[in-house]
Amino acid sequence: MAELQKIRIDKWLWSVRVFKTRSQATDACNAGKVKVNDVSVKPSRKLSVGETVNVRKGPLTIVYKVEKLIEKRVSATLAAECFVDLSPPPPPKPIFSKKDAVFYDLPVAYRKRGAGRPTKKERRDLDKLKDDFEDDWDDI
Repeated sequence: MAELQKIRIDKWLWSVRVFKTRSQATDACNAGKVKVNDVSVKPSRKLSVGETVNVRKGPLTIVYKVEKLIEKRVSATLAAECFVDLSPPPPPKPIFSKKDAVFYDLPVAYRKRGAGRPTKKERRDLDKLKDDFEDDWDDI
């Protein structure tokens, strides 16, 4: 079988598993979240070997250099051979002391599995407890 010379960018992003579906890759291209050589591209843009692809997915920026073109979706190990990952490392997660953790770890209502829905009385008690907690929180 002949080597591919060019392939659509949305199809390549899907086949190397950057996006779960091809329509997600197409939507990302249309939204301007995909750049090839620092230029926003349409999903129909043809990609060739040696180009750099930047993809913004939420807070992450993925940077790949194209090493091989594939048309079909393959396993993750085979897909990893098609690009070189040039992505910057993700930002470190902030570390909080126990003193600061009080402000970030708010209590969550918990109900035992199999206990069913709360009764009307239990629901009123939960609402009252929640209101009391919010009132105390506003005083801080």
